[in-house]
Order: sequence, then structure tokens, then C-alpha cells
Amino acid sequence: MITGKTGVFGIIGDPVEHSLSPLMHNVAFKKLGLDNVYVPFHVKKSDLQSALMGAESMGVKGLNVTIPHKTAVIKYLDAVDPAAELIGAVNTIKFDENGSEGYNTDGMGAVKAIEEVTSVKNKKVVILGAGGAARAVSFQILLEGAGSVSIANRTPDKAVKLRKDLREKLGADAKALDLGFDLEEELENADILVNTTPIGMYPNVNQKPLVTEDMMHAGLVVNDVVYNPLKTGLLKEAEKAGAEGISGAKMLVYQGVEAFKIWTGIEPPADIFEDALMEELKKL
Repeated sequence: MITGKTGVFGIIGDPVEHSLSPLMHNVAFKKLGLDNVYVPFHVKKSDLQSALMGAESMGVKGLNVTIPHKTAVIKYLDAVDPAAELIGAVNTIKFDENGSEGYNTDGMGAVKAIEEVTSVKNKKVVILGAGGAARAVSFQILLEGAGSVSIANRTPDKAVKLRKDLREKLGADAKALDLGFDLEEELENADILVNTTPIGMYPNVNQKPLVTEDMMHAGLVVNDVVYNPLKTGLLKEAEKAGAEGISGAKMLVYQGVEAFKIWTGIEPPADIFEDALMEELKKL
């Protein structure tokens, strides 16, 4: 039962009804015996500032932030975590007596998913895409000790800009690649491949992936951030090549676990989030 003592958390976005975060967090609150509730809030761009002010005024304890607000929200916060500042995007906000502070758990979600299989330290990483998810993953994976990152994108200018940011802000070993021979050559001795593009996402499940079996090798770890379907075209190609595949559902689980920990100080067992998510994805 929700009472005046119930802690309120939520997610803001436009649209927001598709989000699976309420399901995962509410199951975790219940299983851990916490008097909290997690609610989706549909917030349009023009209402972002007033929504944040209202949330803080009403005692909301924390929010997740999804498209299209992850960058715009920064200017309305009292503080931003250093990693989120480097990435230039926030997906988690904590409200307390010091005001509002923004974090980015997307990149950490991907790193934790990969580290179920292999350490990222000193590894050569290739990232497909150069948008918001690519920024989060590339910055975080370098902060966690990756040796190098190569960005491959259909629009070369975006890859070059991200490479420039990684070099200037982190002094990183970073490259920008095209999607042709350069990418194939880079993958020959890569350790980790991360797809941050929506290619292969439902309903476009038959889209040809940017990287196919012949471009991969056994021992390569392949993480696709797409979680619907659970086994994307890219992951099917990885399987044929003898590479290790990681579903985007893992990133979704771990970014939620990190947000939960930021808000409550409790690190929930990841399987609580994963079981709830898998149950829902089966229905989808």
C-alpha cells in the first residue's frame, strides 16, 4: 500500500510508456521490503525544467531520464557526477538535502555486462555507432581501464567528433573508422565489439548487421545494446563465428542496478532485475 511515507521514484521521457524500468525497480523494491514506488512520467521537452522543480518540491527521491532529455536535463541540475559530465548526458538523478545530482549509469551498465564475461582492462574495443549510447559506453569503458577504443559509424563526422572528445578529455587511444575495410582490419585483433546502433531492433529483426560472421573471430566478445529481440542478428553472427555474445538485456539490468544503488545505497542482486525483465520480454 502507498502511504505518505512511501518513497517515490520514477522515469521521465517522451515517450515513456515503453520503458521497462518501472517493472524492474518495483519488483526489486518489493523483494527487498522497501516502502518505495517507481512511476513513469511523460514529460515533454517544453516542460522539463518545471517537471524537475515539481519533482524536487514534492519530495521525489530519484528519477531516471530517457530520450529526449538526457542532455538537456544537465543545465537544470545542481551537480553532475564527473563521468556523466564527461559523457555529456545524464540518465539518473538523485534528490537529497543538497539538491539534485545527475549520473550516467548507461556506460557502467554495458561495462558490468561485459565484465560478466571478461575484464575490460587493457582491452582493444571497437564500438559501432557514435550517438548517445556510444558516448556513454566509450567514455565509461576507458575510465574502467580499456586500452583503446575505435569508433565506427555511418556518418564519419560523428565518429571523428567522438574520437576528438575521447582524446581531449581522457587522453585516450581512440580512432575513428569507416564501415568498410578499416573496420574489418580493426576487428582482426579486437577483444571486444559493442553495437550501440538500433540495427536489428524489433520490428526490424531481419536487418543485416554491420558486422558479419566473416569479420569476427573466436574469442571476440560481442555486446549488442539492443535487447528486443534477445538474440539479434549480430549475436547470431557472433555465435556462428565462435565469439561470445552478450544481450542488451544485461546492460539494461546493470544500469538499473547502478541507479538503484545511487538512490538507496543498496546494491540489489542483479538477478532480481534480470528475472523480472526476462519475464516481461518473453511476453513481448
